[in-house]
Amino acid sequence: MTEQAPTLAWDDVRITYAGGTVAVDGVSLEIERGGTVGLAGESGCGKSTLAMSVLRLLPRTAHIDGRILLQGEDVAAMTWGRLRAVRWTEAAIVFQGAMHSLNPVRQVRHQVAEALALHSTKEFPDSASRLRRVDELLALVDLTPAKGHAYPHELSGGQRQRVMIAMALACDPELIIADEPTTALDVVVQAQVLDVLNGLVRDRELTLVMISHDLAVLAAVCERIVVMRNGRIVEQGKAQQILTAPVHEHTRELAAAFPVIGDPASRLVVGRLSSEPDPRSLSLSKGDASTGSTGGVGGSTGGVGGSTGEAVLEVRDLTVDFRSRGQHVRAVDHVDLTCGSGEIVALVGQSGSGKTTLARTILGLQKPTSGHVLHEGKPLPHRRAALKAYRRKVQYVLQDPSASLNPKHTVYEAVAEGTRIHRLGDERERVIRALTRAELTPPEKFFAAIPQELSGGQRQRVVIAGALALDPTYLVADEPVASLDASVRGEILGLLLQLRRDLGLGALVITHDLGLAWNIADRVVVMHQGRIVENGPVEQVLLDPQHDYTKSLLEVVPSKLGAR
Repeated sequence: MTEQAPTLAWDDVRITYAGGTVAVDGVSLEIERGGTVGLAGESGCGKSTLAMSVLRLLPRTAHIDGRILLQGEDVAAMTWGRLRAVRWTEAAIVFQGAMHSLNPVRQVRHQVAEALALHSTKEFPDSASRLRRVDELLALVDLTPAKGHAYPHELSGGQRQRVMIAMALACDPELIIADEPTTALDVVVQAQVLDVLNGLVRDRELTLVMISHDLAVLAAVCERIVVMRNGRIVEQGKAQQILTAPVHEHTRELAAAFPVIGDPASRLVVGRLSSEPDPRSLSLSKGDASTGSTGGVGGSTGGVGGSTGEAVLEVRDLTVDFRSRGQHVRAVDHVDLTCGSGEIVALVGQSGSGKTTLARTILGLQKPTSGHVLHEGKPLPHRRAALKAYRRKVQYVLQDPSASLNPKHTVYEAVAEGTRIHRLGDERERVIRALTRAELTPPEKFFAAIPQELSGGQRQRVVIAGALALDPTYLVADEPVASLDASVRGEILGLLLQLRRDLGLGALVITHDLGLAWNIADRVVVMHQGRIVENGPVEQVLLDPQHDYTKSLLEVVPSKLGAR
């Protein structure tokens, strides 16, 4: 009896791009039938290049040495016709950005049916049979047939990602490659997508290769994890071992980048940084979670809006209403909130809970229906000049630095823009000081750089430097690390802690990441359906939650205990 060939194998694969850049350097790896393997590593480590090589989806400039075997067949030797037949039917890919992968002007059911029309005409010869198959596929990923009539923009992020999974399953492939399928999704939607993948692996005995920089996410689905760095495999093993007892230094860094809620060693200390712990962490880690008494700035007893520091921002009985398709929608529902001087407040909740609408209203970008916003005890001004002065003091840091920065402007121009708008003078000195505070040193080295020449973390630092150039009293940061990989995430969170230590600069950080809240926040405010349902010190809210919604959020956070 002959031994069954693995579903997928890379044999001493080396992939080089134009200019001599080596993306994958001598990788050998086998994935058995029905196996689930996670590829982990930071951006640029070669994990996506390795995965895309399976179906020859790399640019023409990529040169591949070594062998890639799919079901025992050499991918490089496949004719174009054979490769076209293999795609979808034997191996399919779930891409990271569902919104970028789906056609915005076609209903999603027709997009799923397209794969059937191209590859399964014998089994599904007409449109009616294909659409019946689409309904079955949507049911497999927990979507109703009615969702198939929607356009991509009418679906949530998690629903779009599940449509992508349904599309990948259309022709019943043996192998699914999922490239960062949960990046930037909130914890509840992330859990839903992971549950779908787990169910498919269990029920259909799929072979799964999943790519992520979050070891806990991989461990929730995969039996084995392979860690890459600089194009090489540096460690591999069972998921539980990689997550709880990593051997290689880089694997330990990845594990430390996403702290376990409740671990006192990661409170107000970003795992990878060598800087001294925040003095507050010494007192905060001694707090009694059952009573919520922590001794940290901004501690409250769970009542709405409590803060022991001098109030910088206050929200009083705030309501924001919208009209959508003729319906009345209440995005913010009678919210009270206080942010103290030097206090980092994490505003958490699912997508659609009202977090960003609340932040935009605080910044004067959205008019409230009722209620008040106060800055240092004074009502938010409405006159243009006074509002301009207010926005200098309370600066907004947006989620996506690529969208925040003008691609044609240099770093110097990006940081100096606010200084020019507010006519503050000392432009060069302010830019140098802001870049230094944002840890872009020496600052002159970055003056002439444009965004595309910078890494994701450097671009986010430029955005923060632009805010710091105006000497603000408080920052409002909307998902500042949602799309960044592990080490860059740690750098930006460490920067926020450093700014608090050095400048006393507090921040309202909007996030769906409860681990981030444990990592850097003094206080957690939980929003659900436009209301604040829980508000208190980090230890109180995350270790002894009182509201059912907070408990449900914590239950779906991937952890070391959930590894396969």
